[in-house]
Amino acid sequence: MTRVLVIDDEQMLTDLLSMALRMEGWEVRTAGSGFNALQAARDFEPDALVLDVMMPDLDGMAVLQRLRHSGNDVPVLFLTAKDSVADRVAGLTAGGDDYVTKPFSLEEVVARLRGLMRRAGTALTRDSEPILRVGDLSLNEDSHEVVRGDREIQLTATEFELLRFLMRNQRRVVSKEQILDRVWNYEFGGSSNVVELYIHHLRRKTNAGQEPLIRTVRGAGYVMEAPRK
Repeated sequence: MTRVLVIDDEQMLTDLLSMALRMEGWEVRTAGSGFNALQAARDFEPDALVLDVMMPDLDGMAVLQRLRHSGNDVPVLFLTAKDSVADRVAGLTAGGDDYVTKPFSLEEVVARLRGLMRRAGTALTRDSEPILRVGDLSLNEDSHEVVRGDREIQLTATEFELLRFLMRNQRRVVSKEQILDRVWNYEFGGSSNVVELYIHHLRRKTNAGQEPLIRTVRGAGYVMEAPRK
């Protein structure tokens, strides 16, 4: 059974989320503080976390940093009342995979979690070569290893799926709407800001002083291609 750990200091909110997630057939455990969340993550070994950013003892960013430092790469969906670009970038930098802003619909949270777990747990079987290449960047779809030159790149599950989609469509312009449909796999309420944010974060990780591989096509979307010589 799929296990989800819900972490929020608002009891009413955790009760509502637990009810909605159990209706999906998932096993749910809750925690009301950051320190309790760390203990629950060790004991429960969840397949995904719903993690509130603002908590009284240890905030969500600190909880996630400790989990990642211990080697726990569980997919994380942040709950936040803050919707500034800086706050979202902070969540991605800490190792988060997605976020929703309060107030939100329970259906949206369920859809986001389904997307996270699908991206993190899907194993593709095929007869073809599992390695995608664009210039000196390679992505192994089986092992999830991403390398540029001799430098290994660490990506979250969402960043990996976004990069894979761009690499599979190299030299082809893909729109923000196509990216939302393929990477997030649900209606996003008309907002494409999350695509811009993830593209920015992906560029920072894949470039790192090297020639850029992802180019913006104004009014159309993005294209990934090897640098021209």
